[in-house]
Amino acid sequence: MTRWNTSHIPDQTGRSAVVTGANSGIGYVTARELARRGARVVLACRNESRGHTALARLRSEVPAAEAEFRQLDLADLKSVRAFAAGLDDFDGERLDLLINNAGVMALPERRTADGFEMQFGTNHLGHFALTGLLLPKLLGTPGARVVTVSSGFHALANVKLSDLNSERGYHRWIAYGRSKSANLLFSHELSRRLARAGSQVLAVAAHPGYADTNLQTAGVRMEGRTRTERAVTLLNRIVAQPAESGALPTLCAATAPHMKPDAFLGPRGALRGGPASSFRAPWTTDDATGERLWAASEELTGVTYEFGGVRAEG
Repeated sequence: MTRWNTSHIPDQTGRSAVVTGANSGIGYVTARELARRGARVVLACRNESRGHTALARLRSEVPAAEAEFRQLDLADLKSVRAFAAGLDDFDGERLDLLINNAGVMALPERRTADGFEMQFGTNHLGHFALTGLLLPKLLGTPGARVVTVSSGFHALANVKLSDLNSERGYHRWIAYGRSKSANLLFSHELSRRLARAGSQVLAVAAHPGYADTNLQTAGVRMEGRTRTERAVTLLNRIVAQPAESGALPTLCAATAPHMKPDAFLGPRGALRGGPASSFRAPWTTDDATGERLWAASEELTGVTYEFGGVRAEG
């Protein structure tokens, strides 16, 4: 896969996809390239103005695209439920690809609308709830995939099951690492439960390496740290790979044939390069931790997963 690029994306005509956080960065590139290959794509974004701007840009770059914007705030479970319910009119009972891409990184301490620590609540719980609510569509679609975007920074920390919402102390980078480990544990446990239920839905994960996106500057911008924001922006331009390259592991995980369940793709060079199997910390494949995180996530979100009408227990 070292030379894999967008020209290798199979024809997506007749397929449908939801991409969260598709207004910019790797999410936008992912949505655009899927649409370019014929998929019908929903750009699921929090900010309505930015979502419509991204949609207009996509249509200008891919005039034949079948794409639409729908509002989704992963930091608000009411919004997640409303989005999922509203998707009933999208492509019937079909959903081929769910790309859990949206995320926040290294923010000053904040809480979601439901009181969760913002990074854990947005990056993990929002996507956990969304995937569970859209699961019937995925289960009913042959060849469906769920791609969850994690980060190499997951190696900073395992989830802390006794303090999922960082109520006993907050460090922005540790909280980010925990949320990204949660993404990988979720993909691992989802893959296990799908297999146990006899489903052919594929759950895989990816990370972009160091890609030049808005993610790195959001936290310092929120705090008004102008000099730091400028420094990070300059570093991005010098060191990071463009979003077009950062999106390749996600696109490969979503479309490449013969992808293995619970695969984790990233740039071959860790920070940049063609898609390849990526390092993952051993705790992200620990069954017991995955089961406990799953149970906690169901309790916190109120979303339980039904695999063909039967709950797949841990």
